Amino acid sequence: MRLPADTVIAIDKLLRYLLLPQVRGDKSAFLSQAGYQLENANQLLQDLRTQLLPLDAMQLESNNFGWYYEIRGSLTGPNGATLAVRTIWMTEHLSGITKFVTLIPDRRRTG
Repeated sequence: MRLPADTVIAIDKLLRYLLLPQVRGDKSAFLSQAGYQLENANQLLQDLRTQLLPLDAMQLESNNFGWYYEIRGSLTGPNGATLAVRTIWMTEHLSGITKFVTLIPDRRRTG
């Protein structure tokens, strides 16, 4: 199945979570391998929307908040490097809005 084209990808999530170095669960070092930095967060936003969102999503599970989906794929960054990624998305039960939740390295695949 495909997630809606108007799926919400919050720039704040990219700026304060994915691209900002964290003490635990840091994703910024992984993303920097492909050239993603705080300064080009809009490029990451665009690449998530054009390179991953059109791919097939696999339904994972549901909880009180919504249904969760996984999209695995390759993300080619501004420096041309390709990262194998696993992304999680959620469709909220109450609003019906689908939104981006997180991105992690896909250890089962290589770029």
